Amino acid sequence: MTTVQTLRAVSGSRAPFTSRVRQRMLAVALVVLSPMAFGACGYNSIQSYDEQAAQAKQNIDAQLQRRADLIPNLVNTVKGFAKQENDVLTQITQARAGLVGALQKPGGSDPVELANANQGLTTALGRMSIVVEAYPELRSNENFLKLQDELTGTENRIAVSRTDYNGAVRTYNEYIRKFPAVMTAKATGAKPRGYFEVTDAASRAAPTVDFNK
Repeated sequence: MTTVQTLRAVSGSRAPFTSRVRQRMLAVALVVLSPMAFGACGYNSIQSYDEQAAQAKQNIDAQLQRRADLIPNLVNTVKGFAKQENDVLTQITQARAGLVGALQKPGGSDPVELANANQGLTTALGRMSIVVEAYPELRSNENFLKLQDELTGTENRIAVSRTDYNGAVRTYNEYIRKFPAVMTAKATGAKPRGYFEVTDAASRAAPTVDFNK
């Protein structure tokens, strides 16, 4: 075998080895660089902000469900003292049904629908606060006072949850509009989230619930 043939044979035997080394180096590079690439394009941040908004949304749902759960007892208590106020009680029951329906919407509840339904319930309860004025015994009833306190506490927690959710949504929505995250959002189908806010102009002017007037 000539010297040239020997060199060719050695070079040929090294080719598969060199190929394997290159493949391994490429695999290692992909493992190392992939997280960096995802971070650079904003994918990880989009997922994180979206998860924060989703968690805040669950908190709102939980507080709204708690509010809805208190209404039947409130209606029954008022009915015990003011059966003749059937129209007002019916409106409250219907408003509660609207809120529960929005919470249990197939495919997940919509923040705007929840806000409007919740405001509808607030409006109905506001009418009850006027009715209560005519029934001193009701206003001093222990069960009524307890329900009143529980509703007030729940409404305060809803207000806090609303602020937290809208803040998380604002951060998420603003982020997916910025470059390069906007490109990643389009590629992954990430869409803006809706705010928890009342869109019904009439509901915005609804009376505040206050049984202590």
